[in-house]
Amino acid sequence: MDLSAGASLQRRVASERLVESLAASDDPVLAYKASLLAGVDPGSAEAITMRDRIPGSPMARALLRVFEQDPKTLHHTYRKWQGPHWTLTCLAMIDYPPADLALRPLVRMVHDWLFSKHFLEPPMTAIYPGQEERVRHCASMDGNAIWYSVRLGLEEDRTREAVDRLIGWQWPDGGWNCDKRPEAVHSSFQESLIPARGLWAYGVAHDYAPAREAAQRVADLVLQRRLLWHRGDGSLIVPDWAGRPGPDRIRYPIQFFDVLFALQVMADLGRLGDPRCADALALLEAKRLPDGGFPLEAPTTITADQVVSRGSYAGWGPSGLRRSNPLVTLAALDVLHLAPEPHNVGVRGSRTHGRSGVVGQDL
Repeated sequence: MDLSAGASLQRRVASERLVESLAASDDPVLAYKASLLAGVDPGSAEAITMRDRIPGSPMARALLRVFEQDPKTLHHTYRKWQGPHWTLTCLAMIDYPPADLALRPLVRMVHDWLFSKHFLEPPMTAIYPGQEERVRHCASMDGNAIWYSVRLGLEEDRTREAVDRLIGWQWPDGGWNCDKRPEAVHSSFQESLIPARGLWAYGVAHDYAPAREAAQRVADLVLQRRLLWHRGDGSLIVPDWAGRPGPDRIRYPIQFFDVLFALQVMADLGRLGDPRCADALALLEAKRLPDGGFPLEAPTTITADQVVSRGSYAGWGPSGLRRSNPLVTLAALDVLHLAPEPHNVGVRGSRTHGRSGVVGQDL
């Protein structure tokens, strides 16, 4: 829906007011994220104090219920979305403060899994004769583990090994793919954006050029498709197993490939200024609601008190095409604030913190 210049400006002003309101929230997660977006220095005593409150937030306390699981249940490291791997991913997403040693057993469990015999053999990892340069592996697993190990300040000696191994598995076109069909010769965007984010975070934290360069190869790959669209006919890229709705809808909180997450990764990598981001930025901007917020259009979890398939102990806020979601709103405004004009109008602060595919188809 096209908006007049006046209506668009009203929505951006509403975004400013909404950020101010969320910065005053009783929820430490929302207050911290909104305050940084409004311009609070992340290194200031104020910001550090706010972030230190996040472990006591309802979201963090809910996510940490992973420790209530019995050993047999907890052993399923990748359980969607309540196992150790996804718990750590979600804690990093809500800016849980770094170096909480209570999380160390979960990080160790994930690294044990990453380097287990099961993880490195079929069906988890496959290498075909004559296609050794295309290791078939779900690189999003390694990518998230690297990302949250850095974000949570809980890296192990094996984290660098995971980084180098992931770089070594990068496909010739710049991404990764878990498709075991020999005829699959292109990287999957589903399996490439998360590794790019993880490698970039590690590369920046350790001034490790190979990781940064590998991440930028992913950026080059997706920018050739304007993040979301096929090069040939300009149609929307919809991964086979992801189904509908497609990546033009905001999928949250579990993120693999959608308009918001693709732009978040480009923001991390400093590529939002590339003209090929313009269409995705315009698509995101068009989702701004009259109250200045943004919707969670395609929720990827269900809130549950017990372990269930695709469940989350935490609640991630309202969903629907016409309802603002606070977490999605702050993530979207964060991206737009970092983008070139005119997208970066509507949030007053000067945010500087934290930045340092289709399966088997011809893109």
